[in-house]
Amino acid sequence: MSAKFEAAAAGLGILRISGQLTPQDLAAAQQEAAAFLRSRGKGRLLVVAIGFQGWQKGAAWDDLSFQEENDARIEKMAIVGDAGLEDLALAFVGKGLRPFPIEYFKPAEMDKARAWLDG
Repeated sequence: MSAKFEAAAAGLGILRISGQLTPQDLAAAQQEAAAFLRSRGKGRLLVVAIGFQGWQKGAAWDDLSFQEENDARIEKMAIVGDAGLEDLALAFVGKGLRPFPIEYFKPAEMDKARAWLDG
């Protein structure tokens, strides 16, 4: 599985992505994230995409139901990923189009990402 969601302390959810992401793996992780957000009312998301090898080519990536149903519950999103992934990752998550701040950090900046989420 290339996407796994886990609830962390104090309203923080962590989505770990590795390998090549498929729409099915993302949808399963999004279901867990949605349940986490519903149970808390609001939350912050940390996406850890270290060792991420991209999105499955030729797949349908047009399902926006998670965004439509949960964006109002997301306070902030931080993405921690390898160099060279930033522009694609921020475009994929819709930075600037969603109603909460989204920032990108390199793997060595994990502490900085967590501090930003907590701030």
